[in-house]
Amino acid sequence: MTVDNLLEALPVAVYTTDSAGRITFYNSAAAELWGCRPELGSARWCGSWRLYWPDGRLLPYDDCPMAVTLKTGEPVRGVEAVAERPDGTWVPFMPYPTPLRDADGKLTGAINLLMPLQDKKEHEIGRARLATIVENSSDAIMSKTLQGIIETWNAGAVRIFGYAPGEIIGQHITRIIPPELHAEEEDILARLRRGERIEHYETVRIARDGRRINISLTASPVRDPAGRIVGASSIARDITEQTQTRQTQDLLLQELNHRVKNMLATIQAIATQSLSRSSSPAAFVTSFVGRVQALARAHDLLVQGELRGAWLADIVREQVLLGETTTRIAFSGPPVRLGARLATHVALVLHELATNARKHGGLATQEGGLSIAWRVEDGPERTLVVEWRETGGRDVRPPDRRGFGTTLIEKTLDSSGGGATMRYDPDGLSCDIRLPLPEAEEPSLPQRLNRSPEEPKERNWPASRHAALAGKRVLVIEDEPLIAMQILRDLADAGARVVGPAGNLDAARRLVNEAQFDLALLDVNIAGQAVDELAVMLSHKQVPFAFATGYHPDAVPPRFRHRPLLVKPFLSEQLLSLLERLLRAPEQAAVRAARNELTHS
Repeated sequence: MTVDNLLEALPVAVYTTDSAGRITFYNSAAAELWGCRPELGSARWCGSWRLYWPDGRLLPYDDCPMAVTLKTGEPVRGVEAVAERPDGTWVPFMPYPTPLRDADGKLTGAINLLMPLQDKKEHEIGRARLATIVENSSDAIMSKTLQGIIETWNAGAVRIFGYAPGEIIGQHITRIIPPELHAEEEDILARLRRGERIEHYETVRIARDGRRINISLTASPVRDPAGRIVGASSIARDITEQTQTRQTQDLLLQELNHRVKNMLATIQAIATQSLSRSSSPAAFVTSFVGRVQALARAHDLLVQGELRGAWLADIVREQVLLGETTTRIAFSGPPVRLGARLATHVALVLHELATNARKHGGLATQEGGLSIAWRVEDGPERTLVVEWRETGGRDVRPPDRRGFGTTLIEKTLDSSGGGATMRYDPDGLSCDIRLPLPEAEEPSLPQRLNRSPEEPKERNWPASRHAALAGKRVLVIEDEPLIAMQILRDLADAGARVVGPAGNLDAARRLVNEAQFDLALLDVNIAGQAVDELAVMLSHKQVPFAFATGYHPDAVPPRFRHRPLLVKPFLSEQLLSLLERLLRAPEQAAVRAARNELTHS
């Protein structure tokens, strides 16, 4: 009889390994103790699914008694361990690893005999140890019948869910499960009855005070000594904070994507507008770079304020002083923190005023000066008032033509619900700026209708690739003034007549209700507010419309995702082609789409 046959015939678990710990043989008793048959020559140290110390701590395989014997060359005695089978049952045992050597005394491997601890006292000690671990765990550990009736409830469950054991034991597990997830629990119970183990399943439970708690759930079937499944045990870990952190990160990434695309679209608009109004390439480079740098400085301040906003005094320093130490510029006012969007708009306005002052105004001469003072007026709405006063300018007079800077100031303030009054006094330019200040740190725009641009004069439009748009009325709803200005220019070049633009929801509602238009371009997000309502209103009017966004396409209201989408930043050709396609869409198809949207609204 060979050695292997002899070992196979033994009624106790025996296995051997080589000097590296790879299992070279095991008998049927060992496979029965482990509850599995590990692959010879691959599995190392021990064949059980998991190993634990008697007190319930995980026992790494390379620290197990067999590993110690192979590392030290000495047998290990008097150590207990617990083997976990794949079905979740635990088997306490006493290992007897012994080194094997060749005729020269060289270590060639080891043999291990595993003696199950059947003594009742040993089992009771092990159960007491495990009970202590369960009771002191910060996770919720509970057991239930296969019908879902709660049988045990540890201190961690009390802490997480708020129910004392006397209140919950004997109750059905659905007491802590939201009604819409009851079917999910039935599926879990069915899987446990089949002997399946549920690993780290994220779901939601309800605490005693009604709070919804995000949990990571692990559930295992419980078997009796005969191996029959008689219940289930569950471990629930509160991951509400981690879930909220992950959701916040996702929202921040989406918002970052939106801000970057809007910023790129804004820079694109600055480039186009600056080029069209520059007298030379050098003048274009100077004006374009200056405006981009103004945006960059504003963005730096927003990052310092964690994208929640910036202080007005800091904006003045960055956009007007430009790092200079001079007595020619004075500024004063109370602490005023502007939301992120408003801070960017004010930064652009101050940059334009400061650039003009350095070229033609109070800062163009050594004798000139500049004073900036601001205050907050209380009333039906808080209003920021900024007084810009230049002195000592040379040849101060109103400009002969309306430049991009003046248009930018007007449209930017207008989109934020404010305005500016400029006076070209002999002593220098004066500008009074008024802006409503929302109470919220990151405000939505005030409810105020934007001024519509002057109607274009009648003219003979030149032939173009987008002749279909000539004379068509296009409603533009866009809250970024520079992007809106570029859209207006592109539409004007194609011969279209612009309705709007509207930079806030109230203005948009009024235009949708009262104005006449043939097409509409709708920004997906207006000053932080969704536009579902506006999309429904346009559908009611059966007017073809498209969306524009810097967000992911998923930001489009779900029932309108079949609508055309313009992703920022975009080229003039993309804008005009999209609007022309809207015009050419079959009328009946547009009507069917509108009816379908209204049916689901």
